[in-house]
Amino acid sequence: MFDILIYLFENYLDDNVDLFPNSHVIRNELLKAGFAFPAINLAFAWLESLDENDHCECETQAFRIFCESEKKHLDLECRNLLIFLEHSGILSPDNREIVIDRAMVLENEAIYLDELKWIVLMVLFTRSDDEIAYSRMEDIVYNLSPAYLH
Repeated sequence: MFDILIYLFENYLDDNVDLFPNSHVIRNELLKAGFAFPAINLAFAWLESLDENDHCECETQAFRIFCESEKKHLDLECRNLLIFLEHSGILSPDNREIVIDRAMVLENEAIYLDELKWIVLMVLFTRSDDEIAYSRMEDIVYNLSPAYLH
């Protein structure tokens, strides 16, 4: 399913194409590309849920503690990236929670760092008004700048 999300993002979302009125056409294209129908449906449901998430209005000074299931799904490297992105102003606390929620519903047992970067980029694309944060994250995803500056 994650490959479908990246495919949709790179081919449709980045060009501001509205997926949902054209979903039948796009789903057929994905089927022809070799993706499985159940995975395609899961990917569309995942994207649709980005619009459904309510803002949690998290405290900006709060410290995020990860529960055991989140630790199993997001290794230390992923959790460190989330903290770094929040402290550097790329992720707001609200968007951080949406990223964690979207990562937790993926079918993978563990999320790898590159997958998490894509999830963050997709969330920022659909939820953020901050073009600078999105642009900075896009640079990180496409390796145009290092994720961690020392």
